[in-house]
Amino acid sequence: MSDPHPARTEPLRIDLRSDTVTTPTPHMRQAMAEALVGDDVYAEDPTVNELQQEAARLLGFEAGLFMPSGTMTNQVAIAVHTQRGQEVICAEGSHIYEWELGMMAAFSGVVPRFVEAPRGVPDPEGVRRAIRRSIHQSPSGMISLEDTHNKAGGTVLPLDVLAGVREVADQEGLPLHLDGARMMNAAAAQGVAPREIARHFDSVSLCLSKGLGAPVGSVLLGSRAFIAGAHRYRKMMGGGMRQAGILAAAGLIALREGPALLPEDHRRARELAHALMGAGYAVDLDTVQTNMVYATIPQAQAKSDAWAAQGLLANALDVDRVRFVLHHQISDELLVRATEIIAGK
Repeated sequence: MSDPHPARTEPLRIDLRSDTVTTPTPHMRQAMAEALVGDDVYAEDPTVNELQQEAARLLGFEAGLFMPSGTMTNQVAIAVHTQRGQEVICAEGSHIYEWELGMMAAFSGVVPRFVEAPRGVPDPEGVRRAIRRSIHQSPSGMISLEDTHNKAGGTVLPLDVLAGVREVADQEGLPLHLDGARMMNAAAAQGVAPREIARHFDSVSLCLSKGLGAPVGSVLLGSRAFIAGAHRYRKMMGGGMRQAGILAAAGLIALREGPALLPEDHRRARELAHALMGAGYAVDLDTVQTNMVYATIPQAQAKSDAWAAQGLLANALDVDRVRFVLHHQISDELLVRATEIIAGK
């Protein structure tokens, strides 16, 4: 007699669309269930306070502020650093422009001034030349860098470039912000402590929900005075989350345990890049520095749809460009199967 309730098997799902797709680990779920909470709008949530303080200590800042997303932390930083009618100097392809829906103009009343950035790396002298002081032009209000640079392929900003842009910012009297959504990947790739990157900046946005694996959240870091100003803008954007310690508890686990996992993501990204090339697709290996692989694939959407039907998910970003992002929930076994699907096996 057949079993009337046969065991259900989940279909194969290898999700390489982003490192935001990870689900909470058992340790995170336990921490969330046991988290002490309070009202964070009153700064009374002990777990949120612990997360903010720990992130600040780790990156060498005075204070931090927990928010729902990296878009919010970036846009709050812009709001605090600038005045309406100013320009934000940023590398071409920067997330704050490409994927934050014009928020710098809609909310802060500022516009971008782009700097050429081959493979995501701007020249400090190019940053200097982008600064505007004329009465006939919008004045420069701040400089923003992105590390790793998403659209360039997850590329890392060399430390000497950070030092060079810091020097320009100091000489010109401009605040310097880091969209550090994946700065922990940059630190791992360079074999340096995260504060060696963060020390060049007046403010840093650090995502917990990407490579570090938390389900939600980013932390904005800076001086106490800067974070005091950020509180107001967070509230204006609807970022006052009240008993947010349930989320911050997972963020603490991500901050403590996530960085050690990143080198394996980077190794698997290189292996995937070579597999894509073996299948006949073009990959610029010089850009495969962290956990991302961008491949040139004709009819990208049709190809990604065909792969999705076999359980492999990737993002077609253009007519002939597909992005793959590795994360800690992609094992070597899943990577092998992904490469088989790509190879048509």
